Amino acid sequence: MALILFNKPHGVLSQFTDKGSPTKRATLSDYIDVPNVYPAGRLDRDSEGLLLLTDDGRQQSRISDPRYKMPKTYYAQVEGIADEAALQVLRKGVVLKDGKTLPAEASLMDMPDVWPRNPPIRVRKSVPDSWLSITITEGKNRQVRRMCAAVGFPVLRLIRWRIGDWRLDGIDSGTWIKEQPRG
Repeated sequence: MALILFNKPHGVLSQFTDKGSPTKRATLSDYIDVPNVYPAGRLDRDSEGLLLLTDDGRQQSRISDPRYKMPKTYYAQVEGIADEAALQVLRKGVVLKDGKTLPAEASLMDMPDVWPRNPPIRVRKSVPDSWLSITITEGKNRQVRRMCAAVGFPVLRLIRWRIGDWRLDGIDSGTWIKEQPRG
């Protein structure tokens, strides 16, 4: 059984091919040359961070299927200084167009020690930014981005740092490690 922890860069699709696109876009095949592994879940093109890939269908399901409620922690750089009122809404669940989210763990954090983003985020001198740590147990499309926007703090940069017990610690952007089987 193979389990790959990949630090997906910004702008890379969470798939191995991009057939039908009129322009070339980066895919997992530009970074990972291990046969028969597939992403366990997705991470949108504009987001960075931890993506797990496996060749085990049961493991893939346990990681990505919402019924298992595997926690996922994101570091979100948001426009503005998030206040306690916004954090409380995130903690209780946010009403989005496709329903209310489950409660999240949410807190302000210091700027994490992470790699520079390429391309860099847009910086506005007149608008400060802050970093949030947000842990969710579901996976609606672009959920963390939509939650933050709904409470008035649009996301400038989003990094998935943890899925379950797997973390990005020590994995540079655009690189991956193969985890040894547990047990």
